[in-house]
Amino acid sequence: MQGKGADTIMVTRAQQIGVVIGLAFVTALTTLRASDPPLLRLARDLTFDQYQRLVPRTFENQPVRVVDIDEASLREFGQWPWPRNRIAALVDRLSDLGAAAIAFDILFAEPDRLSPRNVVRDIIGIDPSLLGKLPDNDEIFSQSLSGRPVVLGFGLSNEGNYLPPVKAGFAYTGEDPSGAPPTIKAATPLQPQLETNAAGLGHISLNPGTSSAVVRAVPLFLSDGKQLYPNLALEALRVAQGASTYVLDAAPHTPNTLTRVKIGNFVVPVTAAGELWLYVSRDTAERYISASKILATEGASANIRTAIEGSIVFVGTSASGLQDVRTTALDENVPGVSIHAQIVEQILSGRFLSRPDWADGLEILSIAVLGSLLVIVTTFVNPAAALACGLLITFFALVASWAAFLYGGLLFDPLAPIVSGSITHFAATAFRFLVTDRERRDVRRAFGHYLSPSLLHRIEHTRDALRLGGDERELTVMFVDVRNFTQISEEMSPSAVVAFLNTLLDALSHHVIANEGTLDKFIGDSIMAFWNAPVDVSDHAGKAVRAALGMRETLARLNGGDAFGFGDARRVGIGIGIHTGLACVGNMGAETRFNYTAVGDAVNIAARIESACKDVNFDILVSEPTAGLLPDCALLEAGALTLKGKSMRTKLFAVVGDEHVARSAGFVELQAAHRQLVNALRVRSTGSRKLISAAKLKAQAAATGLLQDFYSQISRRGGHFVDETADKAADI
Repeated sequence: MQGKGADTIMVTRAQQIGVVIGLAFVTALTTLRASDPPLLRLARDLTFDQYQRLVPRTFENQPVRVVDIDEASLREFGQWPWPRNRIAALVDRLSDLGAAAIAFDILFAEPDRLSPRNVVRDIIGIDPSLLGKLPDNDEIFSQSLSGRPVVLGFGLSNEGNYLPPVKAGFAYTGEDPSGAPPTIKAATPLQPQLETNAAGLGHISLNPGTSSAVVRAVPLFLSDGKQLYPNLALEALRVAQGASTYVLDAAPHTPNTLTRVKIGNFVVPVTAAGELWLYVSRDTAERYISASKILATEGASANIRTAIEGSIVFVGTSASGLQDVRTTALDENVPGVSIHAQIVEQILSGRFLSRPDWADGLEILSIAVLGSLLVIVTTFVNPAAALACGLLITFFALVASWAAFLYGGLLFDPLAPIVSGSITHFAATAFRFLVTDRERRDVRRAFGHYLSPSLLHRIEHTRDALRLGGDERELTVMFVDVRNFTQISEEMSPSAVVAFLNTLLDALSHHVIANEGTLDKFIGDSIMAFWNAPVDVSDHAGKAVRAALGMRETLARLNGGDAFGFGDARRVGIGIGIHTGLACVGNMGAETRFNYTAVGDAVNIAARIESACKDVNFDILVSEPTAGLLPDCALLEAGALTLKGKSMRTKLFAVVGDEHVARSAGFVELQAAHRQLVNALRVRSTGSRKLISAAKLKAQAAATGLLQDFYSQISRRGGHFVDETADKAADI
């Protein structure tokens, strides 16, 4: 019970630590997402850009056009800036063509330096009275604006405190939203007469306050804290409809938060800061009309008249030298004026993108909930199930985000839960594998006392090498026992007995490990080991015999060095029995505590053979099935004994040495003499004693002194060699 409780506490503690670490990662990732650092915002923006690239807004022939001061116009009418009487002529032509509104994405902050009055004023010696008689281009342009639907643009400035007048009224629903839009501190001053005669004034800043080169969301309003200032596109749409007021819906009970804007007949959803998410279409030539064609001497063609009539016209430039180039979510570099045109196109088409105010909360909550789920699954189920769960979350997040964009124009970030889930899964899985690896090292350390390193390696890398339950297979089983241990222990203290056994069994068991055997157990002064389990071991009988021969040599070395402290008065002896046969091997015992062991008749026979070593008076005996697997070893027949529990006698063989001994001339002669002896014993020949003496001499000549006691025992109990079918002979 104690062992069971200890195991349970260890596992539970590991799981608890895993959950704590996993939830710590989830908390950190949730906090990171809540703080929304620039890197996460960039990743989110790039994801939304990719959505637009996959399904851009389709260009529709809306009543929106860009009159482009392009390279052809500059070649025709000269470099920029043009004199404003030419700009006035452009306004006149567009008005005559029926433009619903004319919006200039051009700043008219300075007086026209090309105006005749300004040119003459700088000439020394000119009569000042002549100045009043010369035309002024700004006056011409101002008169052209008067009574026409023209919207002029203004830019932001870091100097001064000029703010343009607002040509429209504002109506609010809900709380005051004047603090919601980006701040305007000052603007570029317009020429007073232009400012007065323009039907509308709008800011031309597309992404103020951001460092990104990509224009993704455009503020429809700027605010000085009290007054709102519309942008150029919004003013153009208002003027084109003849509307006088913007109606702004603010979030109830939440100051400084916008939800949507109504301009005449159109309602535009906006962010809390009053920004419009751009849903752009591909840049196309159909959107543009060259200014040179509008100002052509022969007048505009019928096609151009059709395109301009009733349209909102934006005047700007695409000429490369004027550097008014912006990047869209489609990774296209386009003139800034075209983005103003696309804002109106988007509003007219009714195809909007929006990121709800609760999107951030949903994404943060998804990280917390799904991350916690992954931690629990990884810790208490398995990493494979957690991986499947993570892949399912990834798939669901991508599909849900894509479907929301495709069918609702909603922008939800799939990367935040995916990346956070991946990091959480990796952390939880890494911890679990670290714990598993630690347990694996513990198992390796534990099994290292029983198995060789090469065998451990094979177990670790062989699928199903260790299986619960029993597995019937051929084993070579070894039993080792200390001779006269009872007498030895009676003459020693208990602690001295333990020290003696530790010294002896440790030295002997190394040979089992070194020869890829499995140490099953220590039973007092005995060792049980087997080969060919838990994984297959080639030549398992040969390796068992080599382990036994190694034990013989080690024991001789220990006795020679008086490792046990007995002096010359006593030499420690062992008996080794080896048998090869079928046995059931596996994890056996109770469900909560078991041992990996082998049971069966083969185990019993090996134990009986070890006991027979006393009768045969030899240290290493193997059974006939084992001997049949040792064609190269030096073996001598040791007779057939009736083992305890067996009705039939078992034929045994004495292991004299390895293949080197077997090939020696001395052993070959001994083997021949031994064979003659065995044949004589079987037929109860009267010359057996002479053959025994001859065999002893051959053994002595072959330097195998271990056989002297063996032949002496044969001399006393030669009946072991009598055929089972014959009458059992008495001792000779």
